[in-house]
Amino acid sequence: MQSAHLDSTFAALADPTRRAILARLAEGEATVNELAAPLPLTLQAVSKHLKVLERAGLISRRRTAQQRPCRLRAEPLRDAVDWLEQYQEFWSGSFDRLSDHLREIQKGEQDD
Repeated sequence: MQSAHLDSTFAALADPTRRAILARLAEGEATVNELAAPLPLTLQAVSKHLKVLERAGLISRRRTAQQRPCRLRAEPLRDAVDWLEQYQEFWSGSFDRLSDHLREIQKGEQDD
């Protein structure tokens, strides 16, 4: 289950338009028209992107009168960050070991 959830999150985040939509929603709730305004896309294309984001659990929509405002949902993003942090620890350790190795090389050159 967790793997499928991460797969849908990363698949949704892979598209720059969807990332732009999420960035806008990080500022607050917005309607489809408000989200589409700065984008060079039709309302239909923006709606398709919103469906992908909604299926991934990255946004929620509610109905108010004639509108369906969208809201960012942070939980799937937190899950992705948690998963990525495992690799941050790996890379930090690798860079620390590389730094230690370079210091040893430099020290050896200074001793010569």
